[in-house]
Formats: sequence, structure tokens, C-alpha cells
Amino acid sequence: MAHLSLRPQPLGIFPPPTGYLVLPPVDGAEEMCASLLAGRLPKQMPASLRFYALALANDRQGAWRALASDPTPEAHYNRFVLRSDPEAYPHLRRQLNGDLAALLDLVAYMGGLTDSPPAVETLRGEVAACILPAHAACALARQQYDAAIAALQRAIEEVRQVSPLFAAQLLDHLATVYLNANQSLAALRALRDAATLTAGSELFDLRAYLALRLGMLCQDQAHSQRALLLEANEWFQEALRCCSIERTPDLYALAHYRLALTLLALAPSGNGDQAIRERAIQSLRESLRVYTCETHYDQWLNAQVTLANALRISSAASPTEHLIEAVRLYDEVLAHRDQDHDPIGYGRVLANQGTALFYLGRFDCARDRLIRARSIFLSHRDYGAAALLEEALIEIDCRVSRTENQELRTENRELRTRN
Repeated sequence: MAHLSLRPQPLGIFPPPTGYLVLPPVDGAEEMCASLLAGRLPKQMPASLRFYALALANDRQGAWRALASDPTPEAHYNRFVLRSDPEAYPHLRRQLNGDLAALLDLVAYMGGLTDSPPAVETLRGEVAACILPAHAACALARQQYDAAIAALQRAIEEVRQVSPLFAAQLLDHLATVYLNANQSLAALRALRDAATLTAGSELFDLRAYLALRLGMLCQDQAHSQRALLLEANEWFQEALRCCSIERTPDLYALAHYRLALTLLALAPSGNGDQAIRERAIQSLRESLRVYTCETHYDQWLNAQVTLANALRISSAASPTEHLIEAVRLYDEVLAHRDQDHDPIGYGRVLANQGTALFYLGRFDCARDRLIRARSIFLSHRDYGAAALLEEALIEIDCRVSRTENQELRTENRELRTRN
């Protein structure tokens, strides 16, 4: 068989091994190809294409069995994709040529059965785009960034018109290469292009992932640039529109956490920003539905501390309730954070808790936390942080002194009244 008779194929759209499978030219295959290329998963498939439905459901063995009695070249190739038997490869390679032979060589290379990816000079469309990333990976292994970028750019152009969802994933790959080559602006352009290509697709998890990644890159590159922070905010919200806590809990939690950080950066202080800070607090609470100390320790720690800090600076209608909750959250963090492993981080939590206790009027507890934090900072030569705490301790002493003087004057007035 020289070439695939059904083109374009939905190669590269779904994760392996499904992303390497090809559809044979049977009744209903053209319609199914069109649906898959658009990211739509047909509710029903012809019996002759049942193998593909099983592969989509991650039933690799079931998909292989569904092809067991099919003598067509496509079936031989698909069985090798699902079960890459090293002994079957040489025999199968002699049977196939053209596009299928190139794809077979790619699968063999990805499985470690050959030393180099197949040539792509004579290949076009989605077949070429499927193989070119392997050439890009080889170039990256040799630190040849320009060659890797060129290979991926050609792959993208091969499928931009016929398989935009595949092109979007190649653009995501290209963005990673750009970032590794310190070309962050090019990475942003690639991810924006990828997000555009997935607009309207029913591959919601892919759209959510790309939106999340784009938002994170905007946020990381913002450096207080409000325009990029606003763009990040939009992408995080798009990610949350496309995902759910039930289907993709980690993506959901990360999108909420990053959204909260963006909102807090957009509303650092001032009563006019309180509504934005309250949205950030809500997103942090959502992230903590997934992040727990037992399952996601580092993420839980960051979200917990960020939530406590947001509550501490909040100017909500019930600030006392927020401060009490912040103190409790700090206690939970301190109970699980290792002072010996991260003394400065531990000291910051103590200092922030001391500040919250100060605002609650619990001056003795506040003084205790701030003195402990100051001691940690001094022992690790963070003199700037220690100096700030020294100012806070002086303020506490002044407040306590004023309170005591006020109480003494009140007692004296009461005594004079009784006399």
C-alpha cells in the first residue's frame, strides 16, 4: 500500500496510542474523520471502527482484539501501534510502504526499535506533522534550537488548515522550545495562536490546558504590567469555563490558584479593590477543595498561606471573622511546615500571623509570634525583615501602653465618682 486512501487522518489530536492510529476506508469513516478532526467524539461508531472507540476509552487490549482478524494494511499497522512487537516490525516493514511505512517507522522509533526517525522530505500533511516533532526532539538533544523550531514550524503549517487541533498542540510544543531558548515573546505568540485554533472545539480539556498555560505565561511575564495581568485573568477564567473539578481536579485547582494570584496583583490595596480581593479569596478556597496537606503538600502550603494573607489584608464587612480565620490557617501551616528545612518561610508565616493577631488586639500573642520571627530572621542575617518586625514590636508596646493608661484614667474617674 503506497498511501493512505483516507485523508486527512486525525493523527496527533489524541494522546498516544490513539493519536497514531489510522482509520481505514470503510463505510462511515469519512464522517468519523471529520468529527474527530473537529474534536467531536461520535456517540456511535460503525462496527468496523470499534477499535478506535476502544482506544479512545484507554482499552488498548480491547482495541487490539477488535483488529485481530482484520487483514488490511491499516489493521496490521494499527495492531503494531497498540502492541509494538519487536519481532513483528521487520516483517511488517516489508509489507508496507508510503505513508503507512513512514508512520510504522515513527512508532518503531518512539518505541526504541530504531535509532532515528523516518525521513520527511516526501511526506505531506498530517503524516509529515506527526513525524516532524521527532526530528525536533533529535535537534533539541543536540542543543540545535533553530533546527527544532524550524521542524515544528513546518509541522504546524502542514496541518494548520486540515487539522487545526493538531496544529494547536504542535504550537504548544513550539512554545516550550521557545521558552527553553529564552524567547518568551515568541512563546506567547505561539500559545495565543494555539488558543485561537481551539476556539469552539469540544476538546474542552485541551482548551482548558492551553488557556491555563497561556494565563500562567502572561502572569509570569507581567512584572506588574497591568495589561498582561488582565490578559492572564481572562485566560484563567477561560480555563475554568472549560474544565471541572470532577473531570480535571488538578487543572481546576491550579487555574483557581493562579487566578487568585492575578486578582491579588491587580488589587493590592485600597477599599475600592475589595470586591476583586473577595473573588481572589473565593478562588483560593476553591483550590483548597483539591489541595490538601496529604495529597498536594506544596500546593496546599502555598494556597493556604496566600489565603491567610489575603484574609489578613481584607477590608471586608466582617474583618474580625477574616482575621480569626487567617490566624487559624497560619496555625495549620505552622503545624506542618518544617522550620529547619525552610526557616525564612517559617519566620514569614510567624510574622504574618503576628500581624493578624495585632489587628485582633491580641497583643501578647502577637508579640510572641513577632519576637520568634525576628529571632529567626536575625539568625539568618535577614536584617531588613528583622528591622520591620522591630518597628511592629515598638508599635505593640505603644498600643499596650496607651491601653493601660486609658484603663488607669478610667479607673481614676470611677473612683472619683464613687467618692
